Amino acid sequence: MGSFCSRESDNFDQPGRVVGAAPSNQNDPAPRASVPSKTNWKSSPGRTLGASTSGPGEAGADEARANAAIAAQKRAESASAANKGKLGSKLAAQKAQTQTQALNEASRTERAARDADEGEAARRWD
Repeated sequence: MGSFCSRESDNFDQPGRVVGAAPSNQNDPAPRASVPSKTNWKSSPGRTLGASTSGPGEAGADEARANAAIAAQKRAESASAANKGKLGSKLAAQKAQTQTQALNEASRTERAARDADEGEAARRWD
């Protein structure tokens, strides 16, 4: 049985070489990347991480970033102030409750659930 994906030519059709012998130049050598020219990396002092530079176009980038942050802050404030909706208003009411008020409300709902369970048990004649 042969593999239907294999090629017609076999790897053993060509003459081989002895282990440890230098490869023959029968095939073209693999393409190689060009070696970069030597550069003097010491010529530029570099810059400190996070430091602002005053290069062309970079000062405007800092200003644009600050303006975008201010605009985002304004959008967040306006979105939280208006259009809360039903869930937003419920969440605001929960946040406004004190701990005592929250515990009292939880207690009331628990008692109501127990009363409902007792009523159901009474209807079943348990």
